Amino acid sequence: MKKSRVTYHFLLLTMLSLALSSCYTHHVVGLLQDDPKLPQYEKAKYEPYRIAVNDEVVYRLITMDETIAKAMQSQTNGNDVSSYRVYSDGTVDIPFLEPVRLEGLTLKEAEDTLRNHLRQIIPDAEVKVSLYNKTFTIIGDINSGTFNVYKDKLTIFQALAMSGDLANSGDRRHVRIIRPHGNDEPEVLEFDIRSNTVIDSKYYYVYPNDVIYVSRSPGSFYKVSSYSGFVAIVTSSLSLLIAVLNYTTLF
Repeated sequence: MKKSRVTYHFLLLTMLSLALSSCYTHHVVGLLQDDPKLPQYEKAKYEPYRIAVNDEVVYRLITMDETIAKAMQSQTNGNDVSSYRVYSDGTVDIPFLEPVRLEGLTLKEAEDTLRNHLRQIIPDAEVKVSLYNKTFTIIGDINSGTFNVYKDKLTIFQALAMSGDLANSGDRRHVRIIRPHGNDEPEVLEFDIRSNTVIDSKYYYVYPNDVIYVSRSPGSFYKVSSYSGFVAIVTSSLSLLIAVLNYTTLF
């Protein structure tokens, strides 16, 4: 009798430990946690995107000179959108202009630069510049894909929501952003997305060409992500406990 009681307590503790360790708690998967034990990140000023080598830019010319406008339009495939790649030397080839260096400029600075060049032949020229390759990529333990940067100051939370949010098994402690820098080595930013200090830090905004990587949490194999899965574990553990108790009472 004493032996079966010891066995019962042992198996009960084992079952409870298994059940508790198989759950995803708020501390493990919750975002925006105000927990001093989590990494604390400093605030950083938002920096607008700067054009890099291999980017493709699109510009729109605005002028009252219909002759020049038609001539420029004929060089850009009529009403179709034509993009201009930034070559390895940082320049783009714009019709009727010498190569114009745009690498390292913000879109606003690129507009000013192109306007100054175009006004040498079109006095009233106004220019609007945008990126053609305005996308970012998400890979890893998440719904992978390539998505549009649909606005300035796109946040990491908005970017992840576009892919359907993080899976519970995703490693929130080591989210990585791989950020290309033209011909230079890409920058790898690693951070714990659970901390609320991610807001307004250098990890908060997503830029064109970023790759967001979410690895699988090492302990996720032993965890369940739904209530039904938890019930299944408890039920199977109880079945095992009853079977063992029935066996031990025979001896």
